[in-house]
Amino acid sequence: MTSLYVDRRGITLKADGEALVFYENGERVGTVPLAPLSRVFMRGDVTLSSALLGKLGERGIGVVVLSGRKAVPTMLLGRPHNDAARRVAQYRQSLDADFCLRFSRAIVEAKLRAQAAFLDERRESELRSRYLLTLSLRRVNGSIAAIDAQTRIASLRGLEGAAAAAYFEGFGDLLPNRLNFSGRNRRPPRDPVNAVLSLGYTLLHAEAVLALYGSGLDPFVGFYHTLDFARESLACDLVEPLRVEIDKHVLMLFRSEKLRPEDFSHSELGCLLGKAGRARFYAEWEQLAARLRKLLAENVADVANAIGLAAAPVSDSADDGSDGTEVAGSELDAGDNGDGF
Repeated sequence: MTSLYVDRRGITLKADGEALVFYENGERVGTVPLAPLSRVFMRGDVTLSSALLGKLGERGIGVVVLSGRKAVPTMLLGRPHNDAARRVAQYRQSLDADFCLRFSRAIVEAKLRAQAAFLDERRESELRSRYLLTLSLRRVNGSIAAIDAQTRIASLRGLEGAAAAAYFEGFGDLLPNRLNFSGRNRRPPRDPVNAVLSLGYTLLHAEAVLALYGSGLDPFVGFYHTLDFARESLACDLVEPLRVEIDKHVLMLFRSEKLRPEDFSHSELGCLLGKAGRARFYAEWEQLAARLRKLLAENVADVANAIGLAAAPVSDSADDGSDGTEVAGSELDAGDNGDGF
């Protein structure tokens, strides 16, 4: 399955049989078969017919509209998963403080171990940055060692924040100096690296939301990220261990000069990636997106399983010696290299 990225003004999309048809100024300018599509991302002045929206929904093809210069995502979804019992179990577990704490510890550990693995890998190959990468790795590992001692989610967030500061210090030393990266910033991003990190994280988050809806879970009800108006908190939980995948991709884009400072502009909205740069970004994104979707599918399945077992009566799980509450932590151990939830 693949994604289609439409970033061109004045395009109209219509359905014609089993194909997606592009029109410009009333003339047919191209077609794409629907069969291989899993996502359609649109940006700019793009018009869709209602028949096409219906056909995309029937086939479970998610539509993500990136609005405005800041690319705020809006998602149009097909029919969600039919199992409402799964969502009821999720809501119950979101009120269980012990479950949320275990889940949160596992989320933070998976994320920090992925960051540590990345720093360690780069330390072996980047002689110029080895000293700073070693210091960053030491601080991240110190945060990992303290995870199990945390008894509150708020203190886990503090550990995560301290590790992030150390991690991005090492990450920044791997980038060309002319990019002016001095740490993570957003809303708005103030430099090219942060602009692309934000775009990548936005796309990853959209994929997580679509995966959760498709599995019958509610993206808005999380366990590490708690309820907050208009925030898809469980999607936020899911993406944390996978952010390193975006970081690696962004590092590659700039070090290979597929993206350069000249591709960006600055305004009151922050640092913005121009159209030519976006075209190169999306051309490189799809291969990573396929990997991310696979990882997200595995992670969503793990979360659904953990919720189901934790919510089950003790008698249902007595045969295997489990009390139905340990799965969240053990499943998340696969996050050592960022490849599992």
